[in-house]
Amino acid sequence: MIENSELAIGIDLGTTNSAIAVWRDGKPELIPNALGSYLTPSVVSIDERGQVLIGDAARSRLITRPQETAAAFKRFLGTEKTYQLGKTRYTPTELCALILRSLKDDAEAYLGTSIKQVVISVPAYFSDQQRKQIHQAAELAGLIAVRLINEPTAACLAYSLHETHERRFLVFDLGGGTFDVTVVEHQDGFVDVRASAGDNQLGGEDFTRQLAEYVIDQLKVNPSDLSLNDMAKIVSACETAKKQNNSDFTISLADPFNRSFSLTPFQLEEIWKSTLLRLSQPLRRALSDARISTEEIDELIFVGGATRLRQVQQLATRLIGRFGQNTLDPDLVVAMGAATQAACRLRDKAVEEIVLTDVCPFSLGIAANRDGQTDVFSPIIERNTVIPTSRVERFNTAYDQQTKVRIALYQGERFWARENIFISDFEIEVPANHAGAEAIDVRFSYDINGLLEVDVTILSTNTTIQKVIDRTPVGMSDEDKRASHERLAKLKSHPRDKLPNIALTEKLNRLYEEKLAHERQMVEQLILHFTQALESQHEQTINHARKNIEQQLKMWGFH
Repeated sequence: MIENSELAIGIDLGTTNSAIAVWRDGKPELIPNALGSYLTPSVVSIDERGQVLIGDAARSRLITRPQETAAAFKRFLGTEKTYQLGKTRYTPTELCALILRSLKDDAEAYLGTSIKQVVISVPAYFSDQQRKQIHQAAELAGLIAVRLINEPTAACLAYSLHETHERRFLVFDLGGGTFDVTVVEHQDGFVDVRASAGDNQLGGEDFTRQLAEYVIDQLKVNPSDLSLNDMAKIVSACETAKKQNNSDFTISLADPFNRSFSLTPFQLEEIWKSTLLRLSQPLRRALSDARISTEEIDELIFVGGATRLRQVQQLATRLIGRFGQNTLDPDLVVAMGAATQAACRLRDKAVEEIVLTDVCPFSLGIAANRDGQTDVFSPIIERNTVIPTSRVERFNTAYDQQTKVRIALYQGERFWARENIFISDFEIEVPANHAGAEAIDVRFSYDINGLLEVDVTILSTNTTIQKVIDRTPVGMSDEDKRASHERLAKLKSHPRDKLPNIALTEKLNRLYEEKLAHERQMVEQLILHFTQALESQHEQTINHARKNIEQQLKMWGFH
């Protein structure tokens, strides 16, 4: 079989179902599996002969042979959980690799050529460790994940294809095991991610689980008294009822129970109350981080099979104040977007004008001292900052005659550094002096590929120590590192050093010298406002402030 590295392949590795697509003839094309279906259940089983079963064949065994079948294992990436299937124990990474290999085999049979490089989608809120394991799974499957794209971003890419007018999306992505909310703007060929928030332990599986708990309670049996087979039958019946999503909601149990339970919409709301409540918090945080209101959302897009639930759609509609759309299949749109990103990567002519930006989903910072307290997390790049980016913060020595400073890097949102995810640390030497006398600038520069450069400058000696932390899951080639380094180097000038900002700053200073009394006070307020914008180091904030100030000066007739 001939290998074709120029094929743009995108994969949606889902908790419940997975899909694969190829970019051909100017659009994403879904690839069917051996059974002719575009969706492959993310289920693995081992039969009596030790043969591995994937997809539909394995899903059937969730009821007949649950002890030899694994599902929803993507939820446990980044944990120590393992699965005993037959005589072998598997990690979630290895099980994901089996799904990816099955998708690879289906694609190669369909395309008549071997594939190697792929773009794989992941939940926006996946940690670095979880992303690393996705890369490892791809490698085990004989693939190279050249890019991981966040699932909501992939969906927006699919929806934005061939669009020309400006729109602001809110992507409500509820899959089998994860939930993401992402605010995205489409403008002039730019797909600009404004903010993401989510919950990696919330999805359609939780709705099924709560139904199963209700049924077990109605049967008045102790869950520990149920065999694996009987429990599997209850879960399967609940899953079947959930997918029907009818107003007449009935859970039908076969032998040995032979019972049916009919539920009203009100009863379903009560059963799912806690899970539905958990959906609202990430949504509010994404809007808050994006600094927009629900009225500013143009379109609500549903992604993921669990968004088909009437109760989920009603909740999202109520919170956003508009009806959602799913003109593209919620189960398949992410795979289509991943293939679109693969086409962008290969610079296909049909998508050459699309520019995709993304955000850093977690805050990155260091452990610092605050008011006598040690180990306080001090963010330098805050969550939902558009990447690539470069930010600097100033710190001071903590005690008299201090000669060494430990720079400890963390990722997360917790107040105490130790409660966040540790990344790396290193020590620098500083001149001995009294507490607080030595100032240290710590600059983080973060590349879209995951390359983090840390520049620590000791102001008294003007000495800079640089540490490059390759946070890409499989590492980068020397050539890629050089390219990333060049991109980051361009970001490391403070925005006030950029020509338009220098020009406005000097103009304001001149006007302050020229004017008197009330007019001088007016200019003073503009200087304070622009200084605050510059200190934010946020390009969009600075550009917005500069335009407003220039308009204000023009309106006042100040030249």
